[in-house]
Amino acid sequence: MEEIDRELIRAESDAFSGSSPRPTHRRASNEVERVISASSVLTTSTTEDGLSRRRISISRIPTSRDLERHPTELSRIHTALSQHNSTVGRDPNSKNRDSLRPLPAFGGGKSLPPPLPDREAYVVEFEGPDDPYHPQNWPLKKKLITAAILGYTTITSAFTSSIFSAATPYVAKEFGVSREVGILGVSLYVLGFATGPTFWAPFSELKGRRLPIVIAMFGFSIFTIACAVAKDLQTLLICRFFAGFFGASPLAVVGAVFSDMFNNATRGVAITLFSMGVFTGPLLAPLVGGAIVDSYLGWRWTMYIAAIMGFLAFGLDVFLMNESYPPIVLVEKAAELRRRTLNWGIHAKQEEIEIDFMELLQKNFTRPIRLLLFEPIVTLLSVYMAFIYGLLYLFLTAYPLVFQGVHGFNALQSGLAFLGMVVGQIIAGTVVLLMQPSYQRKLAANNGIPVPEWRLPIVVAGGIAFTGGIFWFGWSGYRADIHWIVPTLSGLLSGFGLLTIFLQSLNYLVDSYLMFAASAIAANTFLRSLFGAVFPLFATYLFNGLGIQWASTLLGAIAAILVPIPVLFLIYGHKIRAKSAFAPTDFGNNAATKIPSPDSGKDMSEEPKGELDHAAASNVPQRTASNTNYA
Repeated sequence: MEEIDRELIRAESDAFSGSSPRPTHRRASNEVERVISASSVLTTSTTEDGLSRRRISISRIPTSRDLERHPTELSRIHTALSQHNSTVGRDPNSKNRDSLRPLPAFGGGKSLPPPLPDREAYVVEFEGPDDPYHPQNWPLKKKLITAAILGYTTITSAFTSSIFSAATPYVAKEFGVSREVGILGVSLYVLGFATGPTFWAPFSELKGRRLPIVIAMFGFSIFTIACAVAKDLQTLLICRFFAGFFGASPLAVVGAVFSDMFNNATRGVAITLFSMGVFTGPLLAPLVGGAIVDSYLGWRWTMYIAAIMGFLAFGLDVFLMNESYPPIVLVEKAAELRRRTLNWGIHAKQEEIEIDFMELLQKNFTRPIRLLLFEPIVTLLSVYMAFIYGLLYLFLTAYPLVFQGVHGFNALQSGLAFLGMVVGQIIAGTVVLLMQPSYQRKLAANNGIPVPEWRLPIVVAGGIAFTGGIFWFGWSGYRADIHWIVPTLSGLLSGFGLLTIFLQSLNYLVDSYLMFAASAIAANTFLRSLFGAVFPLFATYLFNGLGIQWASTLLGAIAAILVPIPVLFLIYGHKIRAKSAFAPTDFGNNAATKIPSPDSGKDMSEEPKGELDHAAASNVPQRTASNTNYA
């Protein structure tokens, strides 16, 4: 019998030992339900204090002894297994042209050496749940510094997307084109947001989080400088697209860094603060951009300022950011051990991964498109969120039409009007944070298993608020005799609705699709970025053609039509997921959520295979005799 089987039997013996019945307890939200595997079932009838028991071994997940009493290790095993299975190149059955060719000669007249006596003995692992190498065990100060650096990096990228909106009239005048052509500078940047994650997300799975962020912020800064010094319009627009492509990296990767560093209890707070930065950045930029273009500096300094911010973020990322992706942390640990021990066999499992182009294509293109076209939850929520996201960038054109065209503000004063939406988003983030204790209590009552529909009530409230904000803005902003503060205050509802819809809808997608969440979010990001790129292009024609009040009425009516989408999923979401080939089921009070292989494409009710995944084992801490306290 394999050593792993003996280890599991010893763990089961420990769990069942003792004269008292095995205590029952509820799993906390950071524990993982033990899923029975059909491939590894051992039954033995025993009688203990009048109680008949069946010994059932669990799936072959490499772990340490005393399974039930160490939720931290169980949680990290589950996380590492998810991470490694979703990594491009992981599929052991994938074939490429090299695998079909005969092996090349070893060289030097030598034959191939024998295999290592015990390959797994050379695989680097974490040393217990308290291993300081694991990012979740970093000191709080280090976590906060990393979070602050990445928050600034993300805000820089989002800020640059909309600061150009203040410069579009001056760009159009300098190059002799219409204002709509000038707005292409915003649209092409956001189009870069749509295409960038398809590269940066798999890159972060293969090479870690730090490298793609560092490379991207350097590329972002270079292309932003190129925008500032552009001598013709085509150079400006092309460089704006590539600045957006590189700037998409922190949007795609930083959320994953927070998942690496923070556990279930604190991750929600970190992601909420991160999301507030993502969505307040584009609304603060017109204020700064307006001040720049109204000064002697001119529109090119909107790009110079963004480039300076980018180079500062690049420097902070290079010198102060540490790698947080656990498989790559082990790669670095293995490299240090090889260098210091001169033992060439030491390695991490991540180093065994080879890139497979077809798998890369499937995970980053084919599957997201399938989800977008054939999964009702992904389709309808993505359409809703894409419309809201499009309006975010449409407001960059609509606000100047109201505050400059109707009230006679200059660019700086018009930018100040966006503060209403910023305050609304801060209120929304605060409300979401205040809801966290209630959500944690629900998790505890449901054995730590999240029910996706718990996320939706505030999405419904946000949809109603957002719709009201659009009507308020249009019917209070089209007349000069209505005080300017009235349309400004409409941003309280619009900003509140924007953040609550986005944040909790994304959480709903993650909870609904679990192992396929990355593909679901990729599909969502692609569609909403397309809307964000297109909406500013027709904003001027829409508001000038229909009038501010009737254009806002049209947009508000569409928003109102979309409000029932989260209501539909709140009522029927569990039935829709039950028919899905991708979404897990069994979110009941005593149910064990079953996780499929991320590449199977099969129904989630299929149980996982019982084969040993050493890669997942190497990414989690292993218990030693000295480790008795757990985080």
